[in-house]
Amino acid sequence: MTDLKTALGEAVAAAFAAEGVDAALARVTVSDRPDLADFQSNGALAAAKALKANPRELATKVAARLEGDARLSGVEVAGPGFINLKVSDAALSGRAQAVADDAAYAGASPVAEPRRVIVDFAGPNVAKPMHVGHLRSSIIGESLKRLFRFRGDTVWGDAHFGDWGFQMGLLIVAVGDEGRADGFLADGDGPFPEQSPVTLEDLERLYPQAAARAKEDTAFRDRARKATAELQGGRPGYRALWKHFVAVSRTALEREFGALGVTFDLWNGESDADPLIPAMVEEIKAKGLAEFDQGAWIIRVAEEGDKRELPPLLLVSSEGSAMYGTTDLATILQRRREQDFDLVLYCVDARQADHFEQVFRAAYTCGYATPGQLEHAANGTMNGADGKPFKTRAGGVLKLHDLITQARDKARERLREAELGADLPEAEFDDIAAKVAVAALKFADLSNNRTTSYVFDLDRFMSFEGKTGPYLLYQSVRIKSLLRKAEAQGVLTGPIVVAEPAERELALTLDAFDAAVSDAYDRRAPHAIAEHAYRLAQSFSKFYAACPVLAAEDPAVVGSRLALSKAALDQLETALRLLGIDTPARM
Repeated sequence: MTDLKTALGEAVAAAFAAEGVDAALARVTVSDRPDLADFQSNGALAAAKALKANPRELATKVAARLEGDARLSGVEVAGPGFINLKVSDAALSGRAQAVADDAAYAGASPVAEPRRVIVDFAGPNVAKPMHVGHLRSSIIGESLKRLFRFRGDTVWGDAHFGDWGFQMGLLIVAVGDEGRADGFLADGDGPFPEQSPVTLEDLERLYPQAAARAKEDTAFRDRARKATAELQGGRPGYRALWKHFVAVSRTALEREFGALGVTFDLWNGESDADPLIPAMVEEIKAKGLAEFDQGAWIIRVAEEGDKRELPPLLLVSSEGSAMYGTTDLATILQRRREQDFDLVLYCVDARQADHFEQVFRAAYTCGYATPGQLEHAANGTMNGADGKPFKTRAGGVLKLHDLITQARDKARERLREAELGADLPEAEFDDIAAKVAVAALKFADLSNNRTTSYVFDLDRFMSFEGKTGPYLLYQSVRIKSLLRKAEAQGVLTGPIVVAEPAERELALTLDAFDAAVSDAYDRRAPHAIAEHAYRLAQSFSKFYAACPVLAAEDPAVVGSRLALSKAALDQLETALRLLGIDTPARM
């Protein structure tokens, strides 16, 4: 389904080409003077300069070639050579009807060539509660996963679970020292206890204690290192205990992710890639892709033209251990074998940029991927009023569970202040509050460019006015109420006929969804969809105020406006779903 901007761009390009001008200069954009035109093309200025011609004369010739286009009610040349395009009511009506009839995409379009895509996001860890630092990666990754799937790609969302390494050895020793792991410490193949000896609260308490002790107590650190080696070597009791750590942690993580509407297709951890490392390292050595340097094996990744030299990837340490980058490299190899990906998006904090550049270049060197198949979709941070990563008032890191609880409490408070949902059953009110809370958190994040940081302000995010998630939910509920009233009165939608200015603006906004989705997809930029959702809500609000729907005198007008309203709801809910936001039926 071609949107009007694209279709008119093709027509303008053909007109430019007929005048001997490079069609690439014939770019059509949304008019910056909507009172004068719907779209504009400024290409005549650049083209005339290249041809050493008069830009206004060239623009006039191009405009003359567009005069007979039935999609346009007006073509005018303004200023030094701007071409203003006014879309006909008939063309707008047809496009709005096409959007209304498009149950699958609500006016957007699928990709021409679907790909196999892995979105690596969230990065939770065993024994570590999620905190606000995990929020952006989780929200952005979930949105990109939905967006790529919506456009027709085969997509896997992977949590890339941190479940391996020295932290596991620390926990094994710490749990053993408290006498909780006696059933797992004996040699042999078991059987071992089926019930976990620890809760999540135990792990959250023990891990920081053990990590701190390891820095001061050499003997404790050595015991933890030995336990790590034995775990990774396959000691049955340690493996059984480790599985309990993983299961307990994952249950809690799924609770937090579930509250945010975040899901994963894969929970592959670092442990899943670990068995591949020995053979991978030997193959890399055998091919001469790694070199021995100061007792360690490295892969040099610096390239000519780098603005600053990138350190080599440390493949095997001087102590003989595989490193963090080694595991990431093995994960890429695993994904190549299991998913045979075309693209892997890593939704991770921008501060990890150098690490991923090292890993990606090493993967290209080893032949596990080709340039362009691995991409760091970096994000900025969520900051406090001081401009630094968000902390609690006490200066600590806020747990994600506590943030979600705060957001739900604030949502209940704001709903009561606005006298919304007061007559609803308590369970439904709480469900609405949960949706409002998630909408506030997600829209506040996704309305920003993912590469920039933003200041967390729960009071502002939770407002039912302005550019917020709750405002968008309110607008969707408003349209649903209108549609329920129409159904109760037996009023049906009819053919869309656009005539009034507010109808035109709404139809043009509906048309712009395809461009917003394509832009978000190409630039990995969910904020383009967030911006469109907000503009759509505003356009509907203006339409609703200026154009009576059920109160219109002409039944054909009632049917048309009702159809426009439903199309706006379908597209708004589609956009919000791509952002990971669910809408309630009422408030």
